[in-house]
Amino acid sequence: MIKQPPYLKKGDKIAIVCPAKKLPNPIDKGIEILESWGLEVVLGETVSASHHQFSGSDELRAKDIQQFLDDASVKAIIAGRGGYGTIRIIDELDFTAFNANPKWLIGFSDITILLSHAFAKLNTQSIHGQMPYTFEESTPEALESLRKALFGENDTYSYESEVSGRDGAVEGVLVGGNLTLLLAVEGSVSEMDFDGKILFIEDVGEHEYSIDRMMRTLKRKGKLANLKGLVVGAFNELGEESIYFGQTPEEVIWEQVKGYDYPVCFGFPSGHIADNRAMVLGKSVSLIVEGKKVTLNYI
Repeated sequence: MIKQPPYLKKGDKIAIVCPAKKLPNPIDKGIEILESWGLEVVLGETVSASHHQFSGSDELRAKDIQQFLDDASVKAIIAGRGGYGTIRIIDELDFTAFNANPKWLIGFSDITILLSHAFAKLNTQSIHGQMPYTFEESTPEALESLRKALFGENDTYSYESEVSGRDGAVEGVLVGGNLTLLLAVEGSVSEMDFDGKILFIEDVGEHEYSIDRMMRTLKRKGKLANLKGLVVGAFNELGEESIYFGQTPEEVIWEQVKGYDYPVCFGFPSGHIADNRAMVLGKSVSLIVEGKKVTLNYI
């Protein structure tokens, strides 16, 4: 049975921590928005800490998250930003108290490590969505989708893709996150089981050949064969190739899944973009793909 943390209500505490890279600028706007939702914001030490490129040493970052995992008065933990570093501390965290009283973990990019661990090891839902560092550049729709996810207001995402996928209508549990980080946890206790699930993937700053390699790795491991559906978010800010690779990210991904029969959509509004809609990982959704028209609905 997949565990759903209690939805937030006005007056609840939400903690901001930085499990990875340090913040280059204050996140006053992000704090202001969270408070406007009626939440009490608690700041971890890592919000203002610095150690090389990280938001404090590995020990400090682990201790900072741990205190909020253990604090029953804190109902959600949102990462201030991503970057790199969560994988350095994930195995130092004790999820005993969290497992007994689950709370929402929120973030994207490098935070995929934490979200994947929550589902794989603890069978608990989490939210792939905007973080305070990205709030200021976010679309209102993306922020509203995060608020709805936190407060338990089911949402529906509909859009017209620029690239056709494969038609179909399915229901299933949503899993996934940043493609690079999903590969990073393969073979560990944090590895998600994709079988029978609707997989969501996105990435930023990668070369086409890297995306090709990661998708082929997933296919060779059998991770793409038994999906119920595939939702492809933004693959943007591609690394510059000295020699043209010859395929777009969409073409690379399609080549690895075209032999299956489940619905596939491209250009989903989620990832390292301003319109980064919240994806509740571990929650049941319906996915309908009709040509370039795509609808994802939380059940």
